Amino acid sequence: MAVENAADSGSTKKPEKEKEKVDWFGEFKSIGVLLLAVLAFHSLIAKPFYIPSVSMMPGLLVGDRLIVSKYAYGWSWVSPTFHILPRMEGRLFGSLPERGDIVILTPKDASADWIKRVIGLPGDTVELRGGQIFLNGIAVQQEFQPDLQVPIDANSPCGLEFPGLQGANSSGEPVCNLPILRETLPNGVSYDIIDLGPKRTDDFSPIIVPEGQVFVMGDNRDLSADSRVSMRDGGLDGPIPWENIGGRAEFITFSLDGSTTWNPLSWWGAFRTGRAGTSLRPDKAAAAAE
Repeated sequence: MAVENAADSGSTKKPEKEKEKVDWFGEFKSIGVLLLAVLAFHSLIAKPFYIPSVSMMPGLLVGDRLIVSKYAYGWSWVSPTFHILPRMEGRLFGSLPERGDIVILTPKDASADWIKRVIGLPGDTVELRGGQIFLNGIAVQQEFQPDLQVPIDANSPCGLEFPGLQGANSSGEPVCNLPILRETLPNGVSYDIIDLGPKRTDDFSPIIVPEGQVFVMGDNRDLSADSRVSMRDGGLDGPIPWENIGGRAEFITFSLDGSTTWNPLSWWGAFRTGRAGTSLRPDKAAAAAE
């Protein structure tokens, strides 16, 4: 009896599948495309921004994180996330900010981003007398408001900037009692400012805002280096060119009180309540006749 051939008696064992090689070039290419997409979004659409100073209190606190729209006024040399383009005049598309807009800007001889509020537009005559703004010779309306009680924390210590203003709320918790004025611009835009009393920056001689520029100020009027303050004193030295504006502040995403540590368990407790989602577009009543 013939012996059956082993090759015919069963299926042969398939060779093991060769281990696929990693396409490192393709992986790095994918990561690079993703990074470029993120940078493009940050540069052209929107990006996050962190508030590092008290100059825009009471509306913005140190520790606030917000979203800035990059397309609101078109694009210029400051639009990229990193200021790599040479300084140049003009913008691509877009329009001028409105009075009252909170904008992100780059000073004339710096690369850092600042945040201020637009007060004067091209052709406006801007003047300050005793802390009150005069636009084109007409006083901007200011109304006294009750003191604002800001909870004291690591990011809002109520220290040297606000001497003598520390107190307590009805629950006995420490707060900073900030003197507030409600300011209303000629276009009906209203917002709160802090006025700590007579200061050197309360008076500013009349200046006509040049074409293509805007006059900006901080809401914390006595603690803001802005268009009223000379460059020698750390300010903006007058109006700033439109192309130096990088975007418009839209809303607060979240806010931290400064108590975070390396321990992730501390992060949740550092969130300030009631600030996430707050719009930064100012209230606007029926526009007054200009």
